[in-house]
Amino acid sequence: MSVSRKIISTPNAPSAIGPYSQAIQVDNTLYISGQLGLDPKTMNFVDDTDVQKQAKKALQNMGAILTAAGSSFDNVVKTTVLLKDIKDFSKVNEIYATFFKTPYPARAAYECANLPKYGLVEIEAIAMVGDIKDE
Repeated sequence: MSVSRKIISTPNAPSAIGPYSQAIQVDNTLYISGQLGLDPKTMNFVDDTDVQKQAKKALQNMGAILTAAGSSFDNVVKTTVLLKDIKDFSKVNEIYATFFKTPYPARAAYECANLPKYGLVEIEAIAMVGDIKDE
């Protein structure tokens, strides 16, 4: 049995800053690489010190990738949030809640020593492409 693998790429999200893809779709499952709060045009952070601005931009970048794949935030089933400082969890949660609605995706959140380009937050996701029937 073979499965289909497709690279998802859009100029509306930051280009990869290493040897990886913005997202990979395998059959109906979409794996979105970690998104930082980078402006896709300049590849600079929207704000160097404001975790909420970085979180909002990271999720907007994720939205651009979801759209390019024919999916949406409604189809996200799992996210991982990486934080430079776990004390920013509630601040990021406020922004996160504006992008997702019930049923919320499964999620993990971790503090890490450092993020690429010394970002404050990075968010990755797994989503489905196509219709989802909630039970």
